[in-house]
Amino acid sequence: MTVQGRLPRHASQENPPLHPARELFESLPSTFPLRAEIIDGNLILSPSGTPQHARIARRLSRALIPAEDANGWESFSGDVDICIEGPRDTMIPDYCLVHTDAPLWGDREILSSGLIMVAEVVSPGSMEIDRISKPRIYAGCGIPIMLLIDPVASPPTVTVLSDPGDGAYRTMIHTEMGKPVRIPAPVDFELDTSIFL
Repeated sequence: MTVQGRLPRHASQENPPLHPARELFESLPSTFPLRAEIIDGNLILSPSGTPQHARIARRLSRALIPAEDANGWESFSGDVDICIEGPRDTMIPDYCLVHTDAPLWGDREILSSGLIMVAEVVSPGSMEIDRISKPRIYAGCGIPIMLLIDPVASPPTVTVLSDPGDGAYRTMIHTEMGKPVRIPAPVDFELDTSIFL
Protein backbone atom coordinates (compact mmCIF):
# COMPACT_ATOMS: atom_id res chain seq x y z
CA MET A 1 0.00 0.00 0.00
CA THR A 2 1.43 3.39 -0.95
CA VAL A 3 0.16 6.62 0.52
CA GLN A 4 0.46 9.54 -1.89
CA GLY A 5 0.97 13.20 -0.99
CA ARG A 6 1.67 12.87 2.74
CA LEU A 7 5.41 12.95 3.31
CA PRO A 8 6.17 14.04 6.90
CA ARG A 9 8.56 16.94 7.03
CA HIS A 10 11.20 14.86 8.85
CA ALA A 11 11.13 12.16 6.17
CA SER A 12 13.96 12.00 3.68
CA GLN A 13 15.45 9.69 1.09
CA GLU A 14 17.70 8.23 3.83
CA ASN A 15 14.76 7.09 5.99
CA PRO A 16 13.80 3.44 5.60
CA PRO A 17 10.43 2.59 4.03
CA LEU A 18 7.43 2.87 6.30
CA HIS A 19 6.16 -0.22 8.09
CA PRO A 20 2.77 -1.34 6.65
CA ALA A 21 1.01 -0.45 9.93
CA ARG A 22 2.55 3.03 9.76
CA GLU A 23 1.40 3.46 6.15
CA LEU A 24 -2.13 2.44 7.10
CA PHE A 25 -2.09 4.80 10.10
CA GLU A 26 -0.99 7.73 7.93
CA SER A 27 -3.79 6.99 5.47
CA LEU A 28 -6.47 7.33 8.18
CA PRO A 29 -8.31 10.67 8.21
CA SER A 30 -7.58 12.90 11.21
CA THR A 31 -11.29 12.65 12.07
CA PHE A 32 -11.20 8.84 12.37
CA PRO A 33 -13.78 7.96 15.09
CA LEU A 34 -11.66 5.35 16.92
CA ARG A 35 -8.38 5.76 18.76
CA ALA A 36 -5.70 4.44 16.41
CA GLU A 37 -2.27 3.62 17.85
CA ILE A 38 0.72 1.70 16.53
CA ILE A 39 2.19 -0.40 19.33
CA ASP A 40 5.17 -2.63 18.55
CA GLY A 41 4.36 -2.35 14.85
CA ASN A 42 0.71 -3.38 15.27
CA LEU A 43 -2.17 -1.05 14.44
CA ILE A 44 -4.46 -1.06 17.50
CA LEU A 45 -7.97 0.41 17.21
CA SER A 46 -9.97 1.06 20.36
CA PRO A 47 -13.11 2.96 21.28
CA SER A 48 -13.02 6.20 23.22
CA GLY A 49 -12.67 5.83 26.98
CA THR A 50 -15.44 5.81 29.55
CA PRO A 51 -16.51 8.99 31.36
CA GLN A 52 -14.52 7.85 34.44
CA HIS A 53 -11.43 7.35 32.28
CA ALA A 54 -11.75 10.85 30.75
CA ARG A 55 -12.54 12.37 34.16
CA ILE A 56 -9.30 11.03 35.67
CA ALA A 57 -7.22 12.39 32.77
CA ARG A 58 -8.95 15.78 33.02
CA ARG A 59 -8.41 15.97 36.80
CA LEU A 60 -4.73 15.22 36.31
CA SER A 61 -4.54 17.97 33.72
CA ARG A 62 -6.17 20.50 36.04
CA ALA A 63 -3.94 19.49 38.98
CA LEU A 64 -0.74 20.03 36.97
CA ILE A 65 -1.65 23.52 35.68
CA PRO A 66 0.67 25.17 38.28
CA ALA A 67 3.68 23.14 37.04
CA GLU A 68 2.68 23.79 33.45
CA ASP A 69 2.37 27.56 33.98
CA ALA A 70 5.56 27.85 36.05
CA ASN A 71 7.63 26.21 33.29
CA GLY A 72 5.90 27.48 30.16
CA TRP A 73 4.83 23.97 29.14
CA GLU A 74 1.54 22.80 27.64
CA SER A 75 -0.53 19.66 28.11
CA PHE A 76 -2.99 17.49 26.24
CA SER A 77 -5.57 15.06 27.63
CA GLY A 78 -5.99 12.10 25.30
CA ASP A 79 -6.35 14.21 22.21
CA VAL A 80 -2.93 14.27 20.57
CA ASP A 81 -0.84 11.68 18.75
CA ILE A 82 2.76 11.05 19.80
CA CYS A 83 5.27 9.66 17.30
CA ILE A 84 7.80 7.42 19.05
CA GLU A 85 11.13 8.25 17.48
CA GLY A 86 12.97 5.23 16.14
CA PRO A 87 10.22 2.74 15.34
CA ARG A 88 7.76 5.56 14.49
CA ASP A 89 5.04 3.88 16.54
CA THR A 90 2.13 6.17 17.34
CA MET A 91 0.67 6.47 20.83
CA ILE A 92 -2.20 8.49 22.24
CA PRO A 93 -1.39 8.95 25.91
CA ASP A 94 -4.30 9.78 28.18
CA TYR A 95 -2.32 12.84 29.25
CA CYS A 96 0.98 14.34 28.17
CA LEU A 97 3.05 17.31 29.26
CA VAL A 98 5.21 18.79 26.51
CA HIS A 99 7.58 21.61 25.72
CA THR A 100 5.71 24.32 23.79
CA ASP A 101 8.29 24.09 21.01
CA ALA A 102 8.15 20.28 20.82
CA PRO A 103 9.14 19.02 17.36
CA LEU A 104 6.48 17.49 15.13
CA TRP A 105 6.32 14.53 12.78
CA GLY A 106 4.32 16.02 9.93
CA ASP A 107 1.39 18.11 11.11
CA ARG A 108 -0.33 15.40 13.10
CA GLU A 109 2.07 14.08 15.75
CA ILE A 110 4.38 15.40 18.45
CA LEU A 111 7.77 13.68 18.42
CA SER A 112 8.53 11.81 21.63
CA SER A 113 11.69 13.87 22.25
CA GLY A 114 9.45 16.87 23.07
CA LEU A 115 7.67 15.12 25.95
CA ILE A 116 8.29 15.75 29.62
CA MET A 117 5.73 13.33 31.04
CA VAL A 118 3.02 10.95 29.86
CA ALA A 119 0.19 9.39 31.83
CA GLU A 120 -1.97 6.38 31.11
CA VAL A 121 -5.25 5.54 32.84
CA VAL A 122 -5.69 1.77 32.94
CA SER A 123 -9.03 0.37 31.81
CA PRO A 124 -10.17 -3.28 31.70
CA GLY A 125 -9.46 -3.48 27.97
CA SER A 126 -6.00 -1.90 28.15
CA MET A 127 -4.38 -3.51 31.20
CA GLU A 128 -1.54 -5.33 29.42
CA ILE A 129 -0.77 -2.49 27.01
CA ASP A 130 -0.85 0.23 29.71
CA ARG A 131 0.98 -1.73 32.42
CA ILE A 132 3.61 -3.52 30.29
CA SER A 133 3.96 -2.31 26.69
CA LYS A 134 3.65 1.44 27.08
CA PRO A 135 6.12 1.81 30.00
CA ARG A 136 8.71 -0.13 27.98
CA ILE A 137 8.10 1.98 24.87
CA TYR A 138 8.02 5.32 26.70
CA ALA A 139 11.20 4.50 28.63
CA GLY A 140 12.87 3.22 25.46
CA CYS A 141 12.46 6.58 23.73
CA GLY A 142 13.60 8.50 26.82
CA ILE A 143 10.40 10.19 28.05
CA PRO A 144 11.52 11.33 31.52
CA ILE A 145 8.38 10.45 33.51
CA MET A 146 5.40 8.14 33.13
CA LEU A 147 2.43 8.20 35.47
CA LEU A 148 0.33 5.03 35.55
CA ILE A 149 -3.09 5.64 37.10
CA ASP A 150 -4.71 2.26 37.75
CA PRO A 151 -8.33 2.42 38.97
CA VAL A 152 -8.73 -1.23 37.86
CA ALA A 153 -6.20 -2.55 40.39
CA SER A 154 -7.42 -3.74 43.78
CA PRO A 155 -6.87 -1.46 45.59
CA PRO A 156 -6.56 1.30 42.96
CA THR A 157 -2.99 2.59 42.60
CA VAL A 158 -0.88 5.35 41.13
CA THR A 159 2.67 4.59 39.99
CA VAL A 160 5.31 7.15 39.05
CA LEU A 161 8.01 5.78 36.74
CA SER A 162 11.12 7.85 36.09
CA ASP A 163 14.83 7.73 35.24
CA PRO A 164 14.61 5.93 31.87
CA GLY A 165 17.59 3.88 30.76
CA ASP A 166 18.28 0.66 28.86
CA GLY A 167 14.64 0.41 27.73
CA ALA A 168 13.10 0.58 31.20
CA TYR A 169 12.28 3.04 33.94
CA ARG A 170 14.82 2.54 36.72
CA THR A 171 12.85 4.31 39.47
CA MET A 172 9.31 3.44 40.53
CA ILE A 173 7.15 5.00 43.24
CA HIS A 174 3.96 3.01 43.80
CA THR A 175 1.18 4.27 46.06
CA GLU A 176 -2.42 3.49 46.86
CA MET A 177 -4.81 5.90 45.16
CA GLY A 178 -5.91 8.57 47.64
CA LYS A 179 -2.43 9.20 49.08
CA PRO A 180 -0.04 11.92 47.89
CA VAL A 181 2.81 11.02 45.56
CA ARG A 182 5.81 13.06 44.47
CA ILE A 183 6.39 13.48 40.74
CA PRO A 184 10.15 14.06 40.39
CA ALA A 185 12.04 16.71 38.44
CA PRO A 186 11.65 18.17 35.94
CA VAL A 187 7.96 18.27 36.98
CA ASP A 188 8.78 18.42 40.72
CA PHE A 189 5.19 18.31 41.95
CA GLU A 190 3.33 16.79 44.92
CA LEU A 191 0.20 15.14 43.46
CA ASP A 192 -2.80 14.49 45.70
CA THR A 193 -4.11 11.27 44.16
CA SER A 194 -7.42 11.54 46.04
CA ILE A 195 -8.60 13.62 43.07
CA PHE A 196 -8.92 10.35 41.12
CA LEU A 197 -11.35 8.72 43.59
